[in-house]
Amino acid sequence: MKETLRYLAGIAGPSGYGSKSTAEQVTQGSVASHLTAIITGATSGIGAETARVLAKRGVRVVIPARDLKRAAEVKEGIQRESPNAEVLLFEIDLSSLVSVQRFCHQFLALGLPLNILMPLSIDRNGIRKDDRNSCRDSYNGTCAYAQSKLATIMHAKEMSRQLKGASTTCYAALSPQIEGVSGKYFADCNESNCSALANDESEATKLWKQTRALIHRRLRQPSLKHL
Repeated sequence: MKETLRYLAGIAGPSGYGSKSTAEQVTQGSVASHLTAIITGATSGIGAETARVLAKRGVRVVIPARDLKRAAEVKEGIQRESPNAEVLLFEIDLSSLVSVQRFCHQFLALGLPLNILMPLSIDRNGIRKDDRNSCRDSYNGTCAYAQSKLATIMHAKEMSRQLKGASTTCYAALSPQIEGVSGKYFADCNESNCSALANDESEATKLWKQTRALIHRRLRQPSLKHL
């Protein structure tokens, strides 16, 4: 209840920011021209705003998108505001492993660093986990969405443990206040608590291994070997 009231009132947390702080405010003064960010889901909503603000701060923004026309409109809007912004567009369909692999090859061919990875979109089919919170009997969109978000958090935490991965907000990406911090969950620019399941390291490791096995199995299929 207390957290809900803090959110509604916009009361700042330990970071000095709260629910009413904007992306521009929390990145004010940041100069990040040496960084490259991949942002999925950047053609609308939070993703588009994230791309705009990071580009404004000098980050090289890579936008993989299924709708290249919409992505081009976002790029045009960014460069109207920030003429020197570097925005790269690639076609991708996140529901297709072939498309994802093609994008990976294209990005790696550029020889650019990857400093910030922001997965701000998910496949509409979600990710099904066989645990006590699963929709066992039938597909339910709300349940699948919740599970996919849980899986995203668990993947991010496991990636942090294995690869020191970057967080998914402008504050976490650029703020010097949390430099070197990784694998934490942030809400309203302040470190917050996850559910007990999201913090279950054994489940996160299991999910990571199952995902890797699935991808490797798919990549060994004849239709993908030559890509």
